[in-house]
Amino acid sequence: MTTPPAPRLRPRRPAWAGRNYTLLTAAAVVTGLGNAGALIAAAFAVLEAGGDGGDVGLVAAARTLPLVGFLLIGGALADRLPRHRVMVAANALNCVSQSVFAVLVLSGEARLWQMAVLSALGGTGQAFFSPAAEGMLLSSVTGEQATRAFALFRMGMNGAQIGGAALGGALIALVGPGWVLAVDAAAFAVAGALRALLDVRAVPPREPGGGMLQDLREGWREFVGRPWLWSIVVQFSVVNAVVGAAEAVFGPLVAEDHLGGARPWGFALAAFGAGTILGGLLMMRWRPQRLLLAGSLCVLPLALPSAALAVPVPVPALIAVMFLVGVTIEVFGVSWLTALHQEIPEDKLSRVSAYDWFGSVAMLPLATALAGPAERAFGRSASLWGCSALILALTLAVLTVPDVRRLRRRGTTPLAGDGPAAVGGGPSAAGDGPGTAEDGPDPAGDGPSAAEDGPAAVGGGPSAAEDTTPKPVSPR
Repeated sequence: MTTPPAPRLRPRRPAWAGRNYTLLTAAAVVTGLGNAGALIAAAFAVLEAGGDGGDVGLVAAARTLPLVGFLLIGGALADRLPRHRVMVAANALNCVSQSVFAVLVLSGEARLWQMAVLSALGGTGQAFFSPAAEGMLLSSVTGEQATRAFALFRMGMNGAQIGGAALGGALIALVGPGWVLAVDAAAFAVAGALRALLDVRAVPPREPGGGMLQDLREGWREFVGRPWLWSIVVQFSVVNAVVGAAEAVFGPLVAEDHLGGARPWGFALAAFGAGTILGGLLMMRWRPQRLLLAGSLCVLPLALPSAALAVPVPVPALIAVMFLVGVTIEVFGVSWLTALHQEIPEDKLSRVSAYDWFGSVAMLPLATALAGPAERAFGRSASLWGCSALILALTLAVLTVPDVRRLRRRGTTPLAGDGPAAVGGGPSAAGDGPGTAEDGPDPAGDGPSAAEDGPAAVGGGPSAAEDTTPKPVSPR
């Protein structure tokens, strides 16, 4: 008698890791791998073409300016059109611009103005992509498992960026920056094809609007109507700026003068990346009930790297500090996405995301440009201590906002329609009533929820942090 073969077991995927979530994750990982290496390759391409450090900064600025300039328009467009179409179109633009960039570099004919124009096209694509992507991510998961989904997404994104930077550096040494740019162009093509397969039939149809300006005004009212939202965006407009200046300008200088060069600084940045992975694992199991209270408290350690560079501390201590900051800032990043998912109406997600990102990146170029003059005027150590003081002062100020302290987790899907501001619109939105039954009495967010136990799926989705320029060691 022949024994029939045992049935093949297909890996089971949790209900919250649906089709869109999985497709978005695959696309996010692909572009994360390509982008991290391409950002390094672009800098080396400028240097190989005879440029200097100032030219590298010029090409980077050429990307940032259209990013800031078009973000709000991109947010309004993403709430008016199907978001996946905006994402695919942006990926197509990035694919074309990176392909042309690669051909010019491989031919040895790249000129500085050409690289600046292509970099500007990349920033334009990102400006339209980012709000659409974050809106798509926030609407692709259910409220009950949102924290786990966002934590897993950020783990995939952070892991891809770490691996992409290492792989990109190695490929630049082996085959040159042109081929790394070509790989990034191919990654955009693959990601765009994946995003074209997204199923948006469950997304409520958009109501006819009153035009672009009316859409922007509605998004602005949604943004300023929530003190927890605009206060944290104002906080991070400065925090991102000073952290970016410390990482991009002061960190390499301190490493060169006191720590032994670029290699120790690279180890410190790698430790931060490893910390974000551990932070993601932590947030897979921990469900802080007061989302923004727990998240904002975890922003306080972000002042430590600048202080460590100001001393400066030995390399092992700096690595430990960066690892700790990576863990804690991931708590904020996941909590922030969960709060947006819970409180913002689905049809306004992209516009609110655009205002969030506009505030968060607008001051980055200015802070980087002012880092050198500040060092000459006040000294490097004093400038770094000033960075730490600003981070602490702004974070403590945000903690005085009642809605930041009181906003609680609740287990619902994204809001639909115009409705009142969520902080004042429900018994648990501002912390005035109990959370869901699975949350339990956990006012400070202590301990994991039993409902979160169990295996996680491979999943995630794109956010505004994907397909982007290098960020400081903050999640925004």
